[in-house]
Amino acid sequence: MTATDRSLELARAAAEAAADKLAGEVLALDVSEQLVITDVFVLASGDSDRQVRAIVDAVEERMRSLGAKPVRREGLTEARWVLLDYAEIVVHVQQAEDRRFYALERLWKDCPVVELPESVQAGREA
Repeated sequence: MTATDRSLELARAAAEAAADKLAGEVLALDVSEQLVITDVFVLASGDSDRQVRAIVDAVEERMRSLGAKPVRREGLTEARWVLLDYAEIVVHVQQAEDRRFYALERLWKDCPVVELPESVQAGREA
């Protein structure tokens, strides 16, 4: 099974929202073959707790505009690793240092990468 169209729509929107707040290394992985609880992981990095919070706020606002509400939100108090669970997708916003340490993309390296809009790709190359 692959990620649903709705999951891909939400993942791309979350990635765009993160990129709009200058998130680093925005990446989406189709984990639907590996997990039954979600289809896509969206990963993004911030340089500080303030930037992580700004990214989270932007993602939540974009998800609300698409009618998606988080099932669970964790980590916002410290803003080192915030997890936003929307059931179809899970958004991980981490401070860059934690992103390197936990290396989620390495843990899920066998999962296909979801193609993201050019606006997100441009931010990744900058």
